Amino acid sequence: MTSISWFNDFYKQIVDSPLAHWLEVLPAQIAKWQREQRHGDFEKWVKLLNKLPSTQVNDIDLVNAVRAGNDGDIDEYTQRHIIGLLKQFMPWRKGPFHIHGIHVDTEWRSDWKWDRVQPHIAPLKDRYVLDVGCGSGYHMWRMLGEQAKMVVGADPSQLFLMQFQAIKHFIPSDAIHLLPIGVEDLPELNAFDTVFSMGVLYHRKSPVEFLEQLRKQLRKGGELVLETLVVDGDENTVLMAGERYAQMRNVWFLPSPDAMQLWLRRVGFKNVRMVDIGSTTLDEQRATEWMTSQSLVDFLDPNDLSKTVEGYPAPVRAVFIAEK
Repeated sequence: MTSISWFNDFYKQIVDSPLAHWLEVLPAQIAKWQREQRHGDFEKWVKLLNKLPSTQVNDIDLVNAVRAGNDGDIDEYTQRHIIGLLKQFMPWRKGPFHIHGIHVDTEWRSDWKWDRVQPHIAPLKDRYVLDVGCGSGYHMWRMLGEQAKMVVGADPSQLFLMQFQAIKHFIPSDAIHLLPIGVEDLPELNAFDTVFSMGVLYHRKSPVEFLEQLRKQLRKGGELVLETLVVDGDENTVLMAGERYAQMRNVWFLPSPDAMQLWLRRVGFKNVRMVDIGSTTLDEQRATEWMTSQSLVDFLDPNDLSKTVEGYPAPVRAVFIAEK
């Protein structure tokens, strides 16, 4: 299978949907992406994907986990072959995934985040859902498990696209798609019932413009689910990080919860509320066999875990819900 076929399948799926007008610009954007693929390993990754063995998956669970098959339903040789191929797509950051008894133990316990978010959102059954900055797509699979009609992810990372396609190889579905585009490439669709953006806002130089871009993807009455880093303070409190925050270079603005809600209201959202807040723990983000480089413990002050190595407040994440 070629990468082109992934997107052709999506075009067919949306022809008779509320997303049909996306076809006016998306094929040209994807064609441009095809021409300008930058990552030197892209073609190698596609070949590796095509080497994944066809297996019979009789048991899929997207409600409690992202799991396809069980331990013992393939032979040991095939299992080792799959492990070897999947490890070619390291680092695996968002997950975990369970494939035929293989535990892809990702850096992040994204299932914990989903458990915090899911009780507060509008039911996703029969909804068109967009996940902006979806990473490898872990939360997209959980959204599909909530019986969304279609789940679309947008993330420009080519490695994340490969990881998503690797999981989709074992969980084939016409209702879930990842597009290698950024939020700035999204037209004013006004079509999605729910838009998720988790762990993206603080990477944007213009956070208010980013919120406006998210709003333009929602139908009237649609729901935004946004998770971001926050700091203590009132509605005027915003931390602008220096060169790095927790060793991340591309972190810009960390608002207080009150400031975040003010931003959402200013761009036109209504019924804005914070539904969850908590510190990121060393159990939720850590190095593993599938992500072997530095992780959260290396980004915090070893003498004071309430601070980053740069002296900023340690990561605290909050979830906000708002309506268009």
